[in-house]
Amino acid sequence: MVEFAALLTKHDLRFFAAVLTISMPQRPLVNTYVQSRASSATNLRLLHLPPVDPPAPKHYHSSVAFLSLHIHNHRRHIRNALLSLLPAAVFVDMFCTSAADVAAELSLPCYLFFTSPASFLSFTLHLPQRVDSESSEFEFRKPLAPNRFAQPRVGSQRRAFVAVTPCGKVQETKGIVVNTLHELEPHALQSLYNDSRLPLVYPIGPVVDLVGSAQWDPNPIQYNRIIEWLDRQPVSSVVFLCFGSMGSLKAKQVEQIAIGLERAGVRFLWALREPPKAQLEDPKDYANEGDALPLPDGFLERTRGMGLVCGWVPQAKVLAHGSIGGFVSHCGWNSILESLWHGVVIATWPMYAEQKMNAFEMVRELGLAVEIGGVGGDLVRAETVESGVRTLMEGADEIRRKVKEMREKCREAWMQNGSSYNNLVTLIQELTT
Repeated sequence: MVEFAALLTKHDLRFFAAVLTISMPQRPLVNTYVQSRASSATNLRLLHLPPVDPPAPKHYHSSVAFLSLHIHNHRRHIRNALLSLLPAAVFVDMFCTSAADVAAELSLPCYLFFTSPASFLSFTLHLPQRVDSESSEFEFRKPLAPNRFAQPRVGSQRRAFVAVTPCGKVQETKGIVVNTLHELEPHALQSLYNDSRLPLVYPIGPVVDLVGSAQWDPNPIQYNRIIEWLDRQPVSSVVFLCFGSMGSLKAKQVEQIAIGLERAGVRFLWALREPPKAQLEDPKDYANEGDALPLPDGFLERTRGMGLVCGWVPQAKVLAHGSIGGFVSHCGWNSILESLWHGVVIATWPMYAEQKMNAFEMVRELGLAVEIGGVGGDLVRAETVESGVRTLMEGADEIRRKVKEMREKCREAWMQNGSSYNNLVTLIQELTT
């Protein structure tokens, strides 16, 4: 969202952007990022809303429900901020329907900024049709090929998910800005264009932060150690394993990955973080890596020189490094776009949210990734890890070729008269009119 705001203000100097931020004590990395951006912005600033008491646990049953309710409880502060700004338009994400309601009360044009792929947007828009179904599967014929996906729970939990997605509000917005590009998701986007119920759809991706956490990294010493180690590795020789800011693995799974990596005999950089100890918390770096890491005895000694195990990593900078040859990823959409921008092939390991659908689209629909495991949360054995990593690093020539082609398409989309460039120009014309 912040990168999109920066994009608007850089493209047209008449624009000034204000990003309303809500303090989340459980998300220290997010707060660190916000502080960093606030000190470096020019015609973009971050406005901190006054704090409110967090919802009591009895009022929510999941982290998504907590987030939605916490934002809802800031409605008065959001209204006051919008009244002081009187903006030309308000952009909200899929969890901020409360802010969309406030914008409507103030007769302010409101747009949805959708940070996931167009395929998942289409899924959320079709989901209400199945909200009362007892089936745990969803036959999804459009925009993806006929297949079956597990739905996000059944009964009341499914209705709770629908309540915080844009499905009920999207027709009330002026437009939908999607962080994707026409060349990547042509069929999914066409299905949205053809839906007469929807406002205009603007695919303006990839919107990625190419510097990433390198500019605000909480551990600069570790960052330097990682880059220096990568500098010593041959070109395209390292497999990078990273499961996102909220991703972590149980000890048994960590052990199986370690065994698989050692058997595969490949160079690796592994971002390994400690699972959260409480609900709503993020994973943290292990306090004492040598003693606390749940790795097989002697693993670090046997793989010394071939691999590096670390905590938080500046993912965008790592993916840009010439020594990276493959990326084992949780398939968050930001991670997928970053990997495509840098032409790095992904091995999919989805963990939560829409990541299973993202993985399916990348592997089965687009042929831009290889499959390694993680679907359903079952333990992925060492032999599967070994096979998947070998395929990623040694046997994915055709996929690698297609990823390189998509890399060029991502960059061409942002050249003058490229697809995303033109869509942004059209959006700006709409805003200034």
